[in-house]
This record gives sequence, C-alpha cells and structure tokens, in this order.
Amino acid sequence: MPHFEEFYADKLRGSLGLTDAESVLDLRGANRPTAEASLKDMLERSRFGNRKTVAIRLDPPPEGGGETLFQPAGRLLLDAKKRGLIERLQTLPAQDGLGFYVSLAGKAARAPE
Repeated sequence: MPHFEEFYADKLRGSLGLTDAESVLDLRGANRPTAEASLKDMLERSRFGNRKTVAIRLDPPPEGGGETLFQPAGRLLLDAKKRGLIERLQTLPAQDGLGFYVSLAGKAARAPE
C-alpha cells in the first residue's frame, strides 16, 4: 500500500471527537475573556505536563446568526500550534457540535546529558 501523507491518512481514519479525547474543556456559555483565559491556562499548563488530547466545546451560533467563540478560539489555538504547543488541531465532527479536537505537545523531551 502506498504511503499516505498524515493529512490524507487522517481523512481515511475519520474525525476524532469527544469520545477520543482524554479530557473535555467545555466553554459553552462562557464569555470571550473567560474562554480565552481558560484556553491560555490550558496551553500554559500543557508546557509542563505530558502529551494530552482535549476536546474543546463551544456554543453554536445563536438563532438568526451572531458572533461565536469559534474564530477567536481558533486563532489562539492556531498560534499555539505555530509555536509548537499543539501537535494536532482540527474541528470536532458535526455530531459532537461546535469546537476543536487538540493534541497538546506536552513538555519537551530533555536532551541526554
């Protein structure tokens, strides 16, 4: 079987969701400052812990449209991915609602002395 790039292999495996995550950060009902503070705290703590997967749940858009936390949370998580704090970042599958599935990188492995 030919080698697949990780992105395409993940497409074949299906989306990871709530049941696949080790923990869930439920930000439904939270305002923007509280949600951003919770995400930053999660990212900061992850720097000192082991690798971990987290499902982050967000409120769906209000009836008739309106602002959600999806875009600001997504930007914060994407920035953390660029900085190496997150190994994997994807949206939750539709049946799990609005949110993200995140694989936190954890503390960096120490180089042998």
